[in-house]
Amino acid sequence: MTRVRRARLALEPSPAARVLAGFVLAVTVVVSLAPFFYVISTSLKETKSLFSYPPHWIPDPVYLGNYVALFQKHPFGWWLGNTLAISAIVTALKLVIDGMAAYALAKLDFSGKPVIVTILLISVAVPLAALLIPLFLIIRSMGLIDTRLALILPPLANPLGVFMIRAFIAGLPDELIHSARMDGAGEFEILRRVVVPLIRPGLVVHATFIFATQYTSFLWPLVAVRDLHKQVITVGISSLRAIFTVDWGLISAASLIAAVPLTVIFILFQQAFFHQSLAGALKE
Repeated sequence: MTRVRRARLALEPSPAARVLAGFVLAVTVVVSLAPFFYVISTSLKETKSLFSYPPHWIPDPVYLGNYVALFQKHPFGWWLGNTLAISAIVTALKLVIDGMAAYALAKLDFSGKPVIVTILLISVAVPLAALLIPLFLIIRSMGLIDTRLALILPPLANPLGVFMIRAFIAGLPDELIHSARMDGAGEFEILRRVVVPLIRPGLVVHATFIFATQYTSFLWPLVAVRDLHKQVITVGISSLRAIFTVDWGLISAASLIAAVPLTVIFILFQQAFFHQSLAGALKE
């Protein structure tokens, strides 16, 4: 038996260790998925059957009234449409704005650059709660309260994405930029034809992060918009709670539908997450 073979056998786990690892993994999966299946079960039950003892995980009979009531008695379609549209618009605009700002801070030399970077870093550290009242006063002075623009414009000023994309661009060789300039390309052309194709996985990760953050935002929409037909899905679901009673079946159905878009997006772009994580590991 060769030395390499003996080393491989020494590193292989014993049968008992494999059984233990499988058991721990199975328990972890059950604990992680149990709340999800419970929400599905609750959404398919009538309210009066939710508190039966012992609890029944499988609804009998299956009740679809909660899903019907969402769209017939509540403007759930408006909430979902508003959230998807606003999240998509903010994501597209943020990619353009953050990409241009990140390229300027990463590859261009100009006066005042350290000051701008410092100001952006300080602004990242300020929590939304501290900005809520000044932001509300600014939006109100612009006449945008209770409009969808009030949900689109403020997120565009978040500088966190600038630093995320700046980190991707800073890792590109300067020789690529210099070569493109020598060929007569302008800065916008360099950004579009040279930089963007090379950092595409990072942009996909950043876009998913922006979309998920905007999709799940709650505090600012709660303050800025009063009309339920213009609200986003997080505030809409919270409005389903009555003063003295809570229809958990209705809320579970709404939460389940609300989770579908984010789940689909993460499944579609998980390959980009994998490539970006691998690139970061290899870079280290």
